[in-house]
Amino acid sequence: MYNSLWLQTAYRRDSYPALDKDISCDVCIIGGGLSGIANAYFLAKEGKDVILLEKDEILCGATGNSTGKLTAQHDVVYANLIKQFGRDNAKIYYEVNREAVMFGKSFSEGDELRNAESILFSQSKYGTELLQDEKRAYEDIGIVGEFGRNSELPLRTEATLTLKDEAQIHPVRFGQHLAKLAVKAGARIFENSDVRLMDLKKRLLYTNSKNEIQFNELVLCTHYPIEALRGLQILKLTVSRSYLVSAPANMPLTGQYISVDNPKRSVRTAHIDGKTHFLLSGEGHQAGMEKETQVHYENLSSELRNVYQLDAMKYGWSAQDPQTPDLIPYAGCISNSMPYVHLNTGFRKWGLSNSLVSARIISDQIVGRQNRAASLYAPDRTGFGSFLVQALRNTGLVLKEFTGGHISRTDSPVCTHMGCRTRWNEADQTWDCPCHGSRFRKDGSVLEGPATKPLDLG
Repeated sequence: MYNSLWLQTAYRRDSYPALDKDISCDVCIIGGGLSGIANAYFLAKEGKDVILLEKDEILCGATGNSTGKLTAQHDVVYANLIKQFGRDNAKIYYEVNREAVMFGKSFSEGDELRNAESILFSQSKYGTELLQDEKRAYEDIGIVGEFGRNSELPLRTEATLTLKDEAQIHPVRFGQHLAKLAVKAGARIFENSDVRLMDLKKRLLYTNSKNEIQFNELVLCTHYPIEALRGLQILKLTVSRSYLVSAPANMPLTGQYISVDNPKRSVRTAHIDGKTHFLLSGEGHQAGMEKETQVHYENLSSELRNVYQLDAMKYGWSAQDPQTPDLIPYAGCISNSMPYVHLNTGFRKWGLSNSLVSARIISDQIVGRQNRAASLYAPDRTGFGSFLVQALRNTGLVLKEFTGGHISRTDSPVCTHMGCRTRWNEADQTWDCPCHGSRFRKDGSVLEGPATKPLDLG
């Protein structure tokens, strides 16, 4: 079983109690990652009575298994955003993510955040053309980026595109600090409090311990929304998995890098308690589609030794990321019929800045404040054609995995979400569902949703 650098070097944990009684609140937030904690902070600061429920421990999911880049440079994205949404919307996307970076800088302390340059780099003529297109998009939007060959990496790079004054964070320490600020503002956080049943019409939730929560507004920050079927989000999200390794190093980088062509790699260093750690990530695939995942860790570990001249990895972990069909996450009310149910998901591997952006959008909606990015991030925004294409693909995958899985993997337990057969993930020691990305621990307990019930391993 592999471990995340961030989880292993977190602050000493603050203990949050499990919910042990019936309770009511203005806003109930489900999910204790950075998006849930940010929602709790923003809404508590507005005077709302906020409860946050986490089924395990806060920050141990997607946040604790991220790369820790707090940046508005989300790979090659702005040229595509201009084509799909127009210049003004692409500019809004940049501005709100840039504001998220500045918000992070406003309260972080010590090793929680360090300034860094964000750098895209190409390794081929095709990649350089992508960078040139992206640079033109920067100029159109008004982003100040430097095109050149500014790379500290021991790699052959054709070109680079740099954004200065960005940030990299220790995502767990950063989130722990924000959680303290949320509690100080009045939010109540409950861990080991798993929501098992929802009655959205009555605005009631029930936990695994049969406690009842009455809410006025509900915010789903569960990575893959539990109530996804209502707005067909379950047919609008694909889930990908990527791998990260880390080794001790004496080569702190001033930049954080991502390649725009293959092999797809993300590189950064982290400075924690006086020690430097080198992080390398890549090797992605659709969630739940591979059993022998050990090879991805081995490939990255080999690169640490052979390319970067570092010792074998000390830490290795993997991250799972839902993605919308049009690059922009979903943040806002889940459907017009239930304007009091909100979700944020689909961060496409850029969940640190987008978690903060989404939390701003949702908190503004709940308090009745205008947010210029609300329509851009809205779950019910237009673009049905692309949604339909992905829905057909995902539905086809579900049908294939449901029928084929039951025939070919009769020894694998059935996912408790929609009945697909899971696959055993040897490297991470988890049962992974290829249909909608649910993950279960070796003992069958839920690690990641949308499943809410444990596997039957009998």
